[in-house]
Amino acid sequence: MDYHVVTKSVRAQPLAAVRRHVRIGEVGRAWGPALDLVWEFLRRHEGLRTDGHNCFLYHHPAHGEAAMIVDFGVQVIRPFQDEGEVVCTETPAGEVVMTTHIGGYGKLAAAHEAINSWRAATGRAGGACSWEIYGDWTDDEAKLETQVVYLLS
Repeated sequence: MDYHVVTKSVRAQPLAAVRRHVRIGEVGRAWGPALDLVWEFLRRHEGLRTDGHNCFLYHHPAHGEAAMIVDFGVQVIRPFQDEGEVVCTETPAGEVVMTTHIGGYGKLAAAHEAINSWRAATGRAGGACSWEIYGDWTDDEAKLETQVVYLLS
């Protein structure tokens, strides 16, 4: 798949999230239980989410560490008080590089590779975070859309 990589400025987006410290490569096992807690919270707080999507915010590890902090969240319309493990956080604001992946999640790494190739070709350094915004769910993998976003430094 060819990826159209673009830069733009973005505003911070509030998230209802559960924060986990996970090893790189173990995100696939950690996201489900964390998002279950977030969706349970959102069902109790009607009106906090309108059409927001799942969003995984990755805080990149320093110095090649094997683990990172990941906020497994859902976009919400406003800040709120933390409750239990669900915290109010937000995606960073600033200049980003991004692309859209269309297809199954198992091939999402190709979108990250496209952004990293763009950064290498342009000499642009990445910031401390990246995130994925998951579009509406469908059983047809060919119609799944995920935005992959990297903060630029």
